[in-house]
Amino acid sequence: MALRVSLSLASIYAFLIGQALITKKRVGTTSEVPPDSGTVYGIDFPGEAIRLLVLGDSTAVGYGMKKAEDTPTALIADSLSYVLDTPVNARSAAVVGAQSKDLINQINAAADHRPQIAVILVGANDIRHQVRPSTSGERLATAIRALRAEDCEVIVGTCPDLGTIKLILPPLRTVVRHWSRRLAKAQTVAAVEAGARVVSVGDLLGPLYLKLGEGFFGEDRYHPSKAGYAHVSSFLVAAAVASWRARDHEEAHADLHESIMSVNTAAIEASEHAGTEVVRKGRLARVLPGRSAN
Repeated sequence: MALRVSLSLASIYAFLIGQALITKKRVGTTSEVPPDSGTVYGIDFPGEAIRLLVLGDSTAVGYGMKKAEDTPTALIADSLSYVLDTPVNARSAAVVGAQSKDLINQINAAADHRPQIAVILVGANDIRHQVRPSTSGERLATAIRALRAEDCEVIVGTCPDLGTIKLILPPLRTVVRHWSRRLAKAQTVAAVEAGARVVSVGDLLGPLYLKLGEGFFGEDRYHPSKAGYAHVSSFLVAAAVASWRARDHEEAHADLHESIMSVNTAAIEASEHAGTEVVRKGRLARVLPGRSAN
């Protein structure tokens, strides 16, 4: 009996691995990356530029974009400059294929930039390499603590719900949805406790995909399109603005719709509602409904 169960589990695992390889072949990879988006945005505004650093994987890079202005770094920096009425000196250290373990190397590579705001998008490759959520979470927290030690505000976009990608076929789609949400929850707990503000990327693109078709996914039907990157970036900008304004006046921009709950409960809440923001408040967490900078 035990042998039959083992063989059955092995068969299921082999089938899922086969599906994963088929999905990888369909998605394809390329060494082509968007043009460098590192520059100063909002140069007509007065004052010293805020230093922005974007870290993470292909989603942070802006995989699939042909123009620098369409990448998350450019979208976030340009929006920040207009919302805050100040120049923003942006740099990206993100790398296609990066995992959470690579974040520290990215931070070190951009140490001379001395970032004041950092945006992190990572997680999908941790799932691909079957990294335990707890391990991914701790690696993320290590990176956040390193940034916070330098008085840098940190915004984390959690792992997207890979189950919303139709290119991934059932039953693998159901499995990766479960893995994605487990990782997003672990990231939320680890990031908030390390001092970051978290945006639950969740299935931000999923509902729009269903309503508007494939317009929010790129040519590979896996990574976001120009509109998809802009949509996700708008939520990250809103969180970055809130964090920046809270540096000196923590309660000045309190949201009337916020909720106060434990960090673990906040992680569950965020994983179930796309775009939800979570920020630590003492030993508890403030949970704010999803909002866009647009």
